[in-house]
Amino acid sequence: MTVYELYEALSKEIPQELSMPWDNDGLQLCPDPQREVKKVLCALDLTYEAAKLAVENGCDAVMTHHPFMFAPVRSVRLGEGKGDALLLLAKNGISAMSFHTRYDALDGGMNDMLCRALGLEIGERFGDKGEEIGRLSEIPETDIREFAARVKKALGAPVALLSAGEKNTVKKIALCGGDGKDFIIPAARCGADILITGRASYNTAVEAQEHGIALLECGHFYTEVICLPDFAARLREKGVEAVIYDKCEIEAV
Repeated sequence: MTVYELYEALSKEIPQELSMPWDNDGLQLCPDPQREVKKVLCALDLTYEAAKLAVENGCDAVMTHHPFMFAPVRSVRLGEGKGDALLLLAKNGISAMSFHTRYDALDGGMNDMLCRALGLEIGERFGDKGEEIGRLSEIPETDIREFAARVKKALGAPVALLSAGEKNTVKKIALCGGDGKDFIIPAARCGADILITGRASYNTAVEAQEHGIALLECGHFYTEVICLPDFAARLREKGVEAVIYDKCEIEAV
């Protein structure tokens, strides 16, 4: 299977049509589209460490969740930002592809996996029109701090930020992995007691309290790294060996 054939096969399972209009995922680096793919590195982000590991392990491609070229790239230079990782891959003929919001939106994708990781039933979707990638679920009424501690433990997050406001218990749960600041109002409109996400902002926490909904931030990495075993499984189904790089390069100190 060539690089291009692999990308096309994955895109049939995770269609680009599901991507948000502002997203920029896909096959972003392809030095040799006809290169045979036997081994792929799966990572959340294309960092220099991930690129080095891909080279060291003899990988033919890298598959990430986050696009490594998102904002306009004005230059690719050695020693500057993404330049080191991109140039290292290109020098070794290694391609790189990403599956971002299309994977978030996918049935069985990121947010469904987040539900499963937390032991929640997968309910309805929610979000602004055209961006309904969040998930809703319900649990028996539970103490909010007990619930937050349970979520933090399930995700292996070293730190979680809870903005509870006047909330003491939770029953209706909204969740969206990664950066979920744009989902606080839609979650409140759905009657959710709490939004679980990776990160938001101070202003979002204030806004949440104004709308009577709690906010639990568990870390962008920890709400999304759960996708890597699924990436690896999809590759193995196609006869491709997978290497997982799941190191969090941000530490809690």
